[in-house]
Amino acid sequence: MPTEIPTAGFWVHNLDPIAIHFPQSWGLHGIYWYGLAYASAFLIGGWLMGRWRRQGLAPLRSAEDDSALLTAVIAGVVFGGRIGHVVLYAGEEFLSDPAMIFRVWQGGMSFHGGIVGSGLGVAWFARTRRRSYYEVGDLICACAPAGLLLGRLANFINAELIGRPTNLPWAVVFPLPGGLYSPPSHPSQLYEATLEGLLPMLWMWMRYPRRLPPGRLGGEFLMLYAGARILCETVRLPEDGYIIGITAGQFWCLPMAAYGLWLVLRTRGQPAQPLRT
Repeated sequence: MPTEIPTAGFWVHNLDPIAIHFPQSWGLHGIYWYGLAYASAFLIGGWLMGRWRRQGLAPLRSAEDDSALLTAVIAGVVFGGRIGHVVLYAGEEFLSDPAMIFRVWQGGMSFHGGIVGSGLGVAWFARTRRRSYYEVGDLICACAPAGLLLGRLANFINAELIGRPTNLPWAVVFPLPGGLYSPPSHPSQLYEATLEGLLPMLWMWMRYPRRLPPGRLGGEFLMLYAGARILCETVRLPEDGYIIGITAGQFWCLPMAAYGLWLVLRTRGQPAQPLRT
């Protein structure tokens, strides 16, 4: 239960979610770490696209392709992630304050919604540029974990998506609304940053230079993320209750894992994609 006085012996979270404060006369709070995390993720993604294109690894032919794909994915992630958050987790908050849907810099993005939105962006790019949907999807999946890593770190700074109570020595006391504090809790955001972001990022960057059948890498990423998310949800407070006995986050990972498995299985026996020049 929330407490008014932090529990002694554990680190009390006191990080400021605002990276750069604006003067009060501006009428704005400032630049949030959460927004910087997303901006940095897109910059890293754009850099990786250009780098891999020049190496002949990406299904892109020019810097214009890089820009078009990045724009489509950014739009898909932002709109899909925010709408997914509202639909899956924050329906009551949206009904009481519809303007919250626009305050993305304060946090509240659903990865499940973001992956659907980015998939639509990939489909649009692949169709209009006449490229392979699976090859473009592999490229985006190779870029995505860096953003997940930064996003989860931003969740930790925001003191949101906290874990379940624990007495482990690295437990954190998180601030709650009304001047209250959580009991010592798992820093589940850091677990997710590692298992959903860092480890998949290393795996993707190790695998992408290899000649793999189109769709294989995307399937591996979806399975890795779904497995890590399901595991991390066991120590994270559920956002919106349970579905068939498991948390909503775990439940929505099941179709993702199934689609990832299908992608991997469909590539069995298929030739590897050639090096582009």
